[in-house]
Amino acid sequence: MTSTALVFLGAGIGGVLRHGVNLVSPRWFGMDFPYGTMAINILGSALMGVVVGWFAFRAGEGTPHGLRLFLATGVLGGFTTFSAFSLDAVLLWDRGEAMAAMVYVLGSVMVSLAALVGGLAVMRGLS
Repeated sequence: MTSTALVFLGAGIGGVLRHGVNLVSPRWFGMDFPYGTMAINILGSALMGVVVGWFAFRAGEGTPHGLRLFLATGVLGGFTTFSAFSLDAVLLWDRGEAMAAMVYVLGSVMVSLAALVGGLAVMRGLS
């Protein structure tokens, strides 16, 4: 239960941060391009690299699992799931599974886009 609460709290923080970026970016950059979403995805992926790298190379074995859940799954997951997607793709690549990494990236992006188009088509059909 504690791990669920940590993820819940972290995701709330990440979601509020994402909302803040989405409020500010149209004022700063206009609405002709999804600058906010792109910035969130890039920043979230960079932060995931820093957080995971810190846990792997600096923090040591004694780092509480709850801290990992709060920061990586909670805060960064609430901010952008693209960071988790990026981490998974890089971990596959690092393990020497280049083909699996490419299938994961292309499959996730293409199938997700197709699923969104399909969902829109269903709702248009019901309208």
